[in-house]
Amino acid sequence: MRLAIRCLFVLLVLLAAAAVWLFSRYGGGEAYPDLSGPPLIPEDQLEIAASSAEPIGNVAVGADGRLFFTIHPESRPSTRLVEWRDGQAVPFPNAEIQSQLGELLGIVIDRKNQLWAVDHGLHGVNAAHILKFDLTSNRLVERFALPSSVAGLGSFVQDLQVSSDSRWVYLADASFVGQRAGIIVFDTHTQQARRVLDNHDSVSTQNWLIQTPSKAMRFLGGLVTMKVGVDGIVLSNDDAYLYYSAMSHDGLFRVPTSALQGGDDALIEASVERLGNKPLADGLSIDNAHGVYITDVEHGAVLRMKPDGSLTTLVKSAQIRWADALSFGPNGWLYLADSAIPDQVLQSKAHMASQAPYHIFRFRAPVSGVPGH
Repeated sequence: MRLAIRCLFVLLVLLAAAAVWLFSRYGGGEAYPDLSGPPLIPEDQLEIAASSAEPIGNVAVGADGRLFFTIHPESRPSTRLVEWRDGQAVPFPNAEIQSQLGELLGIVIDRKNQLWAVDHGLHGVNAAHILKFDLTSNRLVERFALPSSVAGLGSFVQDLQVSSDSRWVYLADASFVGQRAGIIVFDTHTQQARRVLDNHDSVSTQNWLIQTPSKAMRFLGGLVTMKVGVDGIVLSNDDAYLYYSAMSHDGLFRVPTSALQGGDDALIEASVERLGNKPLADGLSIDNAHGVYITDVEHGAVLRMKPDGSLTTLVKSAQIRWADALSFGPNGWLYLADSAIPDQVLQSKAHMASQAPYHIFRFRAPVSGVPGH
């Protein structure tokens, strides 16, 4: 009996210590101010472009209007990557290859009609990979492994951008588990990867609590708060700057790609420029006037930041559960993936099914410089 009591006491002490460690590392969080305002675009101009029975991850739309999206890896899907064809989500490039694609999330289409995707390797348990698909032949043509020195255990390499000549790939490691965010620069010519701005203030989390209308993003009885590092990244259309933001951070930043390619850490850090305050954001996009489009995950909104740092709310809707990735398509349409994070993270498959369908929305941004006009 005494042994059982001692064992129970030791177990309770260990559990208490684990709870203290979890809260000290992952807990806390304060309310963030609402930076959104009245939307410029009426809600009835927000269209549903595609729907899915499973939670959506990221979206990419080609110049020809072909629409692709990932099924969010946190929803534990069997199909990873799909194309929206004739009103249906069709596994891309086929159903047979899906199990080989890994934990896909971020996708982007370059100017050579190639679809790039990133497999985060189960938060770095396995090797992270960059995948390249040729959209003319609809084939997976290359797969690049990222070394553990740049994407190790606890990493979450979840978004990417590709230069117009397809040589340079820039990736965001949000590092929710590892809590050490950074940007990865990959040279496809040399197949060398380098980690930059590692744990830099501009890519790291601040102490904010994300609160959507349906859920405050706390888990395990409040011990863990969803605080995410650098998440959204986007290249300017002239390839001169990489814009980026950490989800749980109040600032939008940019850095010259010439510095990133040069690889001098001191020069890179000295070249970082803060542009202004932003909402707690997931995805980014950009127009030809260097207006940066920023999702607002708390308020179902998309805002545009001018080069002077001022913000305009373009759309805002209770239909949008989690404003995630953005992608410009033809004719000035901006596509928005709603990943509905509160309805999938640590949720059962039955719950996720009950909250379907999940949507990709689109709207036309009524500002100058919009790609696709």
